[in-house]
Amino acid sequence: MQDTPTAAHLAATEAIDAHHPLVAEFARSHAHGATDRERAVALTHAVRDSFLYDPYRIDLAPVGMRASTVIENGYGWCVPKAALLTAVCRAAGIPARLGFADVRNHMSTERMRQTMKTDMFIWHGYADIWIDGAWRKATPAFNLSLCEKFGLHPLDFDGVQDSIYHAFDKAGNRHMEYTNDRGRFDDLPLELIDADFRTTYPNWLHKAGLQSELAKSDFLADVDQEIKSGR
Repeated sequence: MQDTPTAAHLAATEAIDAHHPLVAEFARSHAHGATDRERAVALTHAVRDSFLYDPYRIDLAPVGMRASTVIENGYGWCVPKAALLTAVCRAAGIPARLGFADVRNHMSTERMRQTMKTDMFIWHGYADIWIDGAWRKATPAFNLSLCEKFGLHPLDFDGVQDSIYHAFDKAGNRHMEYTNDRGRFDDLPLELIDADFRTTYPNWLHKAGLQSELAKSDFLADVDQEIKSGR
């Protein structure tokens, strides 16, 4: 069966809230270009760089995972930033959905390593966008300034090739390894993500809550410390 867009790939959901005024306005302001490819490229770069990547301030409550919440907060981690890119594409009339994979991440901080007890990041999120008759992967998580700090190649997107994490950083050190493809989803599978996070990262989330134990710490300060220590 051919995997082509359906009405679901243009619809608003609770998490992919393409109908939200903030999401709709962001799409209008940044979907530049004459073709879907040009507009999708512009939206990907806008989501990537307009919102800081912050894996410390994770909130798995439904409101914390909404696309519009990223705009309200000015930051997000990979899953809500992917939800935002999916939402603004839908708002611009471009079919899009969420994709997920497990990755071994060699770029981290000491606080994250001590909390997570692993370098495996499960349910890494990206957007899967329908462009010129095919689905294209776009990963908007790491903003440009963070890539520059960590010495990473920024993830560009041209609407032709998939945009996924580089295996190595600029110095030739290991960066990302994709280990498991979890598939594509028309909506955010929040219950699955929550259950797997609690099993895989028992120290990362508050025992009875939905927010990260790292929420009160400063991710960018820890990044600076990581760079100074030469890890």
